[in-house]
Amino acid sequence: MTIHPIRLLGDPVLRTPCDPVTAFDDKLRRLVDDLMETMLGEPGRAGLAANQIGVSSRVFSYNADGHQGYVVNPEIVELSEEIQDGDEGCLSLPGLYFPTPRAQYAVVRGYDVNGDPVTISGRGFLARALQHETDHLNGILYVDTLKGETRRRALRAIRAADWS
Repeated sequence: MTIHPIRLLGDPVLRTPCDPVTAFDDKLRRLVDDLMETMLGEPGRAGLAANQIGVSSRVFSYNADGHQGYVVNPEIVELSEEIQDGDEGCLSLPGLYFPTPRAQYAVVRGYDVNGDPVTISGRGFLARALQHETDHLNGILYVDTLKGETRRRALRAIRAADWS
């Protein structure tokens, strides 16, 4: 297992939709182990998508509301109409947090490292993490979903960030 550096906004891998996983093998198991170790390497990390460590594969890990795991080839299959508000951040945009509306409840289906189907559902923070990480695998960052003045504030903060 290896802790990987996190790719930051501006790295093209973050803007490119990830490739579906087709081989459920030792390479995938190592990737999942690396995602989990990298995610858990520092407190406060609620999830990590493979492209955030430079791997263009549809896999993410999560650690939210007491639930921890990973999903291979995740697809969001249900979102509630009820919306939650709250600040959202991202390891690829360190130190920045902005109010980001998300569905209050989400269901994700995918697979484990053996190719067996899994379904993860959650409310609140877990739902936010599932949506955030699935977006990453589609080449979407949370700031892309912001609107109006919040988006303008986010773009100004990104330009002013020392990592930008």
